[in-house]
Amino acid sequence: MGVLAMLQELSSTTNIIYPDSDGQPMADNTQQFRWIVVIKENLELLFANDENVFVAGDLLWYPVQGDNTTRKAPDAMVVFGRPKGDRGSYKQWEEENIAPQVVFEILSPGNRLKEMMQKLEFYDHFGVEEYYLYDPDRVDLTGWRREGDSLEVIDSIQNWVSPHLQIRFELTPSTLVIYRPNGERFYTFIELEQLRQEAEERAKNAENRAQEAENARQNAENRAQEAENAKQEAENRAQEAENARQNAISKLLGMGLTPKQVAQALNLPIEKVLEDDSLR
Repeated sequence: MGVLAMLQELSSTTNIIYPDSDGQPMADNTQQFRWIVVIKENLELLFANDENVFVAGDLLWYPVQGDNTTRKAPDAMVVFGRPKGDRGSYKQWEEENIAPQVVFEILSPGNRLKEMMQKLEFYDHFGVEEYYLYDPDRVDLTGWRREGDSLEVIDSIQNWVSPHLQIRFELTPSTLVIYRPNGERFYTFIELEQLRQEAEERAKNAENRAQEAENARQNAENRAQEAENAKQEAENRAQEAENARQNAISKLLGMGLTPKQVAQALNLPIEKVLEDDSLR
């Protein structure tokens, strides 16, 4: 290719606009929207501490530079090896040519079979490694996993663990339950807020119990100190009384009274009087 042709091709490529919106609503109804938010936000939480995992919802993915018509906006997608951060769209050639490894789609009554087949072909062609399609109305989950050069249906999706995400899928009669690697399920925003409030309440109750225990311990120490003070005071009074008796005994003996007379005067046993130092 000549230099002029290369410059013309570069010029035509750089002038192409890649819209950030395809003009389509994110969801057709509240149920679809809720599932998109639950999956996307829980995946964000799951990889919150990994700076090299990018999670997005309803973000246009352009896999081919110079082509602004080949694009899809998965309801949720996860890209390993790309940093977090805001993007107007995911232009793969600006992302080290790394395609999203995992994508999710949530069916709504407005989705047509042809549209969903086109999405499957798109994800298959452009390198998605795991693709999950959930129909909340029918409580039906279908998954595909890349084997070799193509996406193949996962035969047994019940309790399937995603190789990339390590999350587990469980279908119940009424809904799909998705579990994190630690066994906790994916929660809605309201459930997360309720859990936060409950945890805060438990922490506050634990703090109150700890404070009550500390108050009880302090009260016990205070009572013990009061008892010790009362004991010491009683001992002091007893000692003062004993000193007063000893002084009285010495004084009366010094006045010439006999020990017997002193014992009678002070109502003391004679042996107590005879203990006085002046009689030794």
